[in-house]
Amino acid sequence: MDLSMFDLSGKVAAITGGATGIGFGIAKGLAHAGATIAVADLNAEKGKAATTELGANARFFPVDVSRQAECRGLIDAIVTAFGKVDILVNSAGIAIRKRPEDYTDAEWHQIMDVNATGTFACCQAVYSHMKKGGGKIINIASVYSVMAGPMSAPYCASKGAVIQMTKAMAVAWAKDNVQVNAIVPGWIDTDLTVAMRQVVPGLSERVMPRVPAGRWGKPEDFAGVAIFLASRASDFVTGEGIVVDGGFLVSG
Repeated sequence: MDLSMFDLSGKVAAITGGATGIGFGIAKGLAHAGATIAVADLNAEKGKAATTELGANARFFPVDVSRQAECRGLIDAIVTAFGKVDILVNSAGIAIRKRPEDYTDAEWHQIMDVNATGTFACCQAVYSHMKKGGGKIINIASVYSVMAGPMSAPYCASKGAVIQMTKAMAVAWAKDNVQVNAIVPGWIDTDLTVAMRQVVPGLSERVMPRVPAGRWGKPEDFAGVAIFLASRASDFVTGEGIVVDGGFLVSG
């Protein structure tokens, strides 16, 4: 087997939400595989700390992905800094836990603007650069893309949208050698799920018995699949959603 197909040396990877959680786990994996990393995040303090940990081949770029103009400006800034973007990882996301009848209009739009519209805007912005020589787009979906959560209606809607736009863009951009795939996380130990456990008492006790792996996932569990999807090894893979959930969805 030619392991060089996983080598990302000379590649530039832009990662939204790359300062913490799954985004940072992916950033570390892609950096280890040789990529230059553009950490894009709303939190400047955490973003700068992340780039310090990643090393000299990483740079922080501030962005609020809920603003489509900032998504376009982000991609332009990364291209100006590094000359290109070979890999885009859309990991920025938010969740607000309430029953469906209790959400305000503003909360619905905030969740959709970050998780769905922000993902679409970043993909749209990077395509004009990738179509010149190919590229890899990795969107972060969720097991809630395909299952229901009584305290997560807008989040479920937004992550369902991520899966569908991934498929649509994969078909549209295949002729330009741009592969678009999604990673579908299960129950991962991140800031988002810590907050969820505070809102939903007993969540862990209910969820963990259904996870065959017997543990919460960790951000570093995403490094391998991200390297695969970002590398030449996945050149014939597009429009897919790869589940990383310790067996949660298939356990019934």
